[in-house]
Amino acid sequence: MKRILIIDDEVNIGLLLSKFLTRNGFNVDTATSGVSAHEYLTKEHYDLVLCDYRLEDTDGKEMLIKIKESYPQTGVIIITGYSDIKLAVELIKLGAYDYITKPLYPDEILNTINKAIDTQVALNDSVTESAREIQKIKAVKPVYNQVENFVAGQSIASKELLKQIQLVAPTSYSVILTGESGTGKESVAKAIHLNSPRRDQPFVAMDCGSLTKELAGSEFFGHEKGSFTGALNTKIGHFEMANGGTLFLDEVGNLSYEIQAALLRTVQERKIKRIGSTKEIDLDVRIIVATNENLSTAIQKGRFREDLYHRFNEFSINLPPLSQRGKDIMVFAKTFLDFANEELGRNVQGFSKDVEECFLTYNWPGNVRELKNVVRRATLLTETDEIQLKALPLEISTDAKVTAIENTIHKNHEKSRDLKNAASEAEYEAILKVLREVNFNKTKAAKILNIDRKTLYNKMKAINLDT
Repeated sequence: MKRILIIDDEVNIGLLLSKFLTRNGFNVDTATSGVSAHEYLTKEHYDLVLCDYRLEDTDGKEMLIKIKESYPQTGVIIITGYSDIKLAVELIKLGAYDYITKPLYPDEILNTINKAIDTQVALNDSVTESAREIQKIKAVKPVYNQVENFVAGQSIASKELLKQIQLVAPTSYSVILTGESGTGKESVAKAIHLNSPRRDQPFVAMDCGSLTKELAGSEFFGHEKGSFTGALNTKIGHFEMANGGTLFLDEVGNLSYEIQAALLRTVQERKIKRIGSTKEIDLDVRIIVATNENLSTAIQKGRFREDLYHRFNEFSINLPPLSQRGKDIMVFAKTFLDFANEELGRNVQGFSKDVEECFLTYNWPGNVRELKNVVRRATLLTETDEIQLKALPLEISTDAKVTAIENTIHKNHEKSRDLKNAASEAEYEAILKVLREVNFNKTKAAKILNIDRKTLYNKMKAINLDT
């Protein structure tokens, strides 16, 4: 039996439609607002949504966008009290199956619903094999439970990332992962490994940034007991530990030129010798490397071997910063909240509206790692059902406040032609810019602005920024 959700804030219309569709063999639920509709959608799968265009807390266009982002296999028909061809075309482009106007005629709406459901079924059945593979990536949760939650966002950047993982995972290609620190390069490396034929073999991660020149050879290739002073026992190196599986080298740009030469030989010959041994060990290892610096620039400066770069660069993926992933931020935040609840034995249910707005406006210079730490800390400090603004680090809550003030100043600046006001607004914009640059250190800000601390405090108080 096909399931339909009706969204209409006119209770009588919703009731009439529900009774009519139930008599015609459909399983029907009714919602009277966007909020209640969201609750239904998270609990049940619907083949079709009938949504009134004008709702008290949102509109049909906004609901359509949200439904298509989160539930692409659900068809949507928009109902409205007036006819507007331009709007109809826009809604169809956004993914609506159809757009019908009131009054509703039983035969017409039943015919439209049946066609919409048949069309959606056909579309769902025609999903490409690559799309199915992407869904497999989203479903994988074998060992690293953060992998699925990191890559399975709904933003354009996240979907592109999934496509690239799906494309390269089944191959044996070496991969370079680039992106800012904290964007989750190790999580992506694990996702590639877990969706490859090597998924049942070891995944070994190695931080090259912390390696000294003296220890690097032993860490990579291992050593025999007594092979050098301090070698009290035989040690297996990371290459040998990862044999048959995947070796992830983080911050590979930090390796010395000599170690790069040894790595090149290993990658070319696919053999290693432990330090102090004459026995060669055959390798079958996939290599994924990560860096937050531009290796092409490092090559030009003579700090990274070009031949090694090309060995690693059979495929490359650039990870977007968190600030470019839109509403995925709240997907990640809720996932990290689940982890924190489990770790700390808490039962925090979610985030206040102020916190959500703060998360969505903050720039997240530390990316996913910073978000995870912020949510973990806030969960520990929260004693209610929701994380409130006061549980966030001061720099984040203050940043949100500054953003709101900047928006107000910008709006006033656009409206005002008064030179005195314009000068005042420019002054406050300069103060806010400097405060951001010095992470709200008032002493440093006052020095840069060439004013005393008391003057800065007074000016901050004038714009309600007396933190």
